[in-house]
Amino acid sequence: MLNRVVLIGRLTRDPDMKYTPAGVAVTQFTLATDRPFSGSEGREREADFIPVVTWRQLAETCANYLKKGRLTAVEGRIQTRHYNNSEGKRVYVTEVVADNVRFLESPNQSGNSGGGNGGGGRRGNGGGDRGGQGGYGGNEGDPFANDGRPIDINDDDLPF
Repeated sequence: MLNRVVLIGRLTRDPDMKYTPAGVAVTQFTLATDRPFSGSEGREREADFIPVVTWRQLAETCANYLKKGRLTAVEGRIQTRHYNNSEGKRVYVTEVVADNVRFLESPNQSGNSGGGNGGGGRRGNGGGDRGGQGGYGGNEGDPFANDGRPIDINDDDLPF
């Protein structure tokens, strides 16, 4: 069985970081992702707002470097949980638990339509920064031979 999700979108607000009673960092944010079709009148594109949760070092990194409007890629799994609210009703929550977050543009590009070619992400497993400028690296023939650095892609090139 497989439970994997990959999302690219913009943050709807700054991330919210908290610590559990055991001292583990947890950060929550919402990612706005465009739907591949226009609204009923065809003028405005619709979006989905996906809640994302990160833990430990990745949570601290996201809280420190992500801001509202920043283009971000998230890889993780979908999780459904439930709790009883103050009225005693059971509330279900579906969210993406991210294990890898990539910053697709540098902080000074946030909100621009210029696409993401800067800023490094941090791997969810605590790996080092993969900063640097975009581009294809040394191998011009293979756009995926860039050692994991962000690829220079305009928003116009994306299908969503």
